[in-house]
Amino acid sequence: MKIVIIGASFAGVSAAVAIRKKHPAAEIHLIEKQATIGYLPGGINLYFNETIDPIEKAQFISEQQLEEWGISLLLSAKVISIDSKQHIVKYMEKEKECVMSFDKLILATGSSQWAQNIPGSDSEKVLKYKFLSGVLKAIEQLQNSDKVAVIGGGQIGGEAADTLLKMGKAVHLFERMDYLLFKYFDEEMIRPVQEEMTNRGVVFHFDETVAKITDGDEGLMIETKKSQLLCDSAIFAMNVRPDLAYLDGQIKMHTDQTVFVDEYLQTSHVDIFAIGDCIQVPYSLSDESFYIPLVNNAVRTGLVVAENLMQPTRPFVGSIRTIGTKLVDYYIASTGLTEAEGSFHDQPISTAHVQQKGSLFLGSETIYGKIIFEKESHKVLGAQLVSKADILEKINTLAMSIQMEQTLEELYQKDFLYHPYYSNVLDITNQLGLEGLWSEADEN
Repeated sequence: MKIVIIGASFAGVSAAVAIRKKHPAAEIHLIEKQATIGYLPGGINLYFNETIDPIEKAQFISEQQLEEWGISLLLSAKVISIDSKQHIVKYMEKEKECVMSFDKLILATGSSQWAQNIPGSDSEKVLKYKFLSGVLKAIEQLQNSDKVAVIGGGQIGGEAADTLLKMGKAVHLFERMDYLLFKYFDEEMIRPVQEEMTNRGVVFHFDETVAKITDGDEGLMIETKKSQLLCDSAIFAMNVRPDLAYLDGQIKMHTDQTVFVDEYLQTSHVDIFAIGDCIQVPYSLSDESFYIPLVNNAVRTGLVVAENLMQPTRPFVGSIRTIGTKLVDYYIASTGLTEAEGSFHDQPISTAHVQQKGSLFLGSETIYGKIIFEKESHKVLGAQLVSKADILEKINTLAMSIQMEQTLEELYQKDFLYHPYYSNVLDITNQLGLEGLWSEADEN
């Protein structure tokens, strides 16, 4: 069996390795348009925070590792078309058109940063560093910039602003919504992080959509309907989109130009699958699917597709949007539904807040927690954590509770580690379940 995978980032690599373990005799080919493999999109932050040096160390896998697994890798090879009926992939390699046949094809092209609706966003001073080639240019540009605009206030934009602060840059962040990380946090939870970033010098431009970018002799002009900003460079931190221009008309697409797949990640063609940033993923808390380009989704779809190549056996369970990061001194993490999204849920929701120390003796940092749950059934729907203590791993417990459709009653009785030096008497995850029950009892 000959398997061709288009794209060698998180989804494609995960699929290739899982297929090798599932099908030891398979012939596996990875086709990647970049000149390198395994670059971590957030590597520039690790570099400027002096976690890694040189930047090339921001890598989750190497060519050598793939070779050891017996996986063929083609780099600097751009796919230009596929023929679904003939089972053929055409690609350019060293300015030469090449053809490769396949028995099974996996679309794992990933996504790119682009914005056709912002004139001037293609300027060399508007930095896009999802890939290593862009990072090398961005490092030099940022080092020579004093004032930088960040376009987009999601996780990428927040982390970029945090890194720029540490570099001593003047930072302006533009976001069309009215607060930071709105997809993952309710406003009152992220407010202390925003306030700290403001205190350190970030100028937030909320409720402002960038309409035009002009690269002039005096610098880069960022224009919205409300304001203008002259800066030295800008970081494009808006949503990524898939680049699937090579597909033929046999592959069914959504209106947002993502590939349509069934629950087994199979496209409209029986021998072609799509994973990672090429597809919408089911939202585990509703019957809908959304475009959620997160690394954990890409990796999991890569693992699942390996189970379904020969026959549909393992449906993909979907996503509850679990994220975590650190901005200024705060660790922040979120999973599942936010309260702001509650009006779209098919059952009434309730919420509860918790504040407690992370440990009895190890430091005295407070953990701020919020839980979102169904009012009648008490099923856990979402959770958010913010603290100057490292609480990132705790969000995984809450994510598992949501995936397992646990109730508040089950959550507060969850077994937990207790140690007087490292933990509190009751873990924050248990406390959230308990506080949810108490808040409901107070209402009744």
